[in-house]
Amino acid sequence: MSEPMPRVSRPQMSISQLTTYRWDLPVELEHLAYHGFDAISLWRTKVSDVGVDAARQLLDRSGIRVSSLQWAGGFTGSDGRTFRESVDDAAEAITTAERVGAEVLVVHTGCRGGHTLGHARRLLQESLEILGPLASERGVTLALEPHHPAAAAGCGFMPRLTQALEWVDRFDHPAVRLALDLWQFGHDATLPGLLPDLVKRLALVKLADRIGPPSSDRERLPPGAGQLPLEELVGELHAAGYRGDFEFEIVGEAVEGLGYDSALRHLRRVTDGWTRPVRRPIQREVVRVASPVRR
Repeated sequence: MSEPMPRVSRPQMSISQLTTYRWDLPVELEHLAYHGFDAISLWRTKVSDVGVDAARQLLDRSGIRVSSLQWAGGFTGSDGRTFRESVDDAAEAITTAERVGAEVLVVHTGCRGGHTLGHARRLLQESLEILGPLASERGVTLALEPHHPAAAAGCGFMPRLTQALEWVDRFDHPAVRLALDLWQFGHDATLPGLLPDLVKRLALVKLADRIGPPSSDRERLPPGAGQLPLEELVGELHAAGYRGDFEFEIVGEAVEGLGYDSALRHLRRVTDGWTRPVRRPIQREVVRVASPVRR
């Protein structure tokens, strides 16, 4: 008598609202359910468009959970707000996250601007000393996202994964963790060695493919349309013990040309292959990208 197959945990996949940029929340939820996705990453602008209470009702009816809410931050004043304004806005975002059922709020530190690096770090520490207890009280994790300097110089002042990991380790608050964007850091030679420590601090992983090195003028491509070994990276993170969500954030002319419904169909097909319990060699699928279409 053959032994029963062991239960195999599979990576949790989610779709960012930035991927379906021109759709509103009701349309997104309908299409995500149709294509078999059970999680969505909410963008605060779209939540405001429908209202927080209405968004929660739509989510409850759809049965689709919220993997994260994005984003809050800018504590260094790089976006023109005062420190107090950015902290108050982040506190509001924490409340919104709780109300829509998001356990993770993505946080961008803001760039150094005219500050010394030491001052920028102090501003971040002061902000999270205020926000960490509030997030804990609301059941929300703050996911600090490091940014590659060539891809998003205006969003943060921690350009290396090691810096972000060391900072979160030193801060050592249960509600403050990390978000990892593989579009920015999937090529990073330090990533494999960091995995054992990184997965202990990770709250979220973002996915998109790219051609060439990270750059602000490069698109966030569908998996298989670029050069990143996304399936291998997802498998390594999962094998190392990461059990949070993997969020597809595909943005640019490629997804606009493909069309959102076709993009979701492609992502479903790809992720079904990735999440099979039997390990198999990586086979890249070539995505045919149509010319951008007008909507």
